[in-house]
Amino acid sequence: MNKRLYVGNLSYNVNDRELQDLFSQVGNVVYAKVITRTDGKSKGFGFVEMSSEEEAKAAIEKYENFLLYNREMKVNEAKAQDQPKSNYGNQRRGSYGNHRNSSGYRGSGSGFSGRTGGSGFGSRGSGSGSGSGSGSGYKSRYSSDGSSSGKSDLNQKLMKLRKDLNSKLDKKNT
Repeated sequence: MNKRLYVGNLSYNVNDRELQDLFSQVGNVVYAKVITRTDGKSKGFGFVEMSSEEEAKAAIEKYENFLLYNREMKVNEAKAQDQPKSNYGNQRRGSYGNHRNSSGYRGSGSGFSGRTGGSGFGSRGSGSGSGSGSGSGYKSRYSSDGSSSGKSDLNQKLMKLRKDLNSKLDKKNT
């Protein structure tokens, strides 16, 4: 058995110190941490490491379904976190201009970055190019014969959309 425990269904008011104090009633707590979001608010779970496996077993028996701040805690052995497998190494996901389809090539939609391949405004995955393509991610930029599908046309359309949007915003603000 592992000495490290997962503690779930915690109240969002519980902090590291309270978690440590609670589990120290069963034995020696080596580590106690409530996991938080980037803004510092609790995610509602945490981890506690006890000094021995016997203490960890006793903590599970005592605190499984234990009522703390009107919430039943879930306590069990912590498992090793599986790292998600990625075809792209450690690239950031979800950023504008970095959307890729299953073949690894850039699809369309690049937000407001000014790149071609989409109609802008978060149009992920919906190609607006004129080529028929082979469905491998090239369809928004290249036709089936490999020729360019008109970057300048897409840039002009994007510029027109931006201009229209700005004029609408200006009218609304006045």
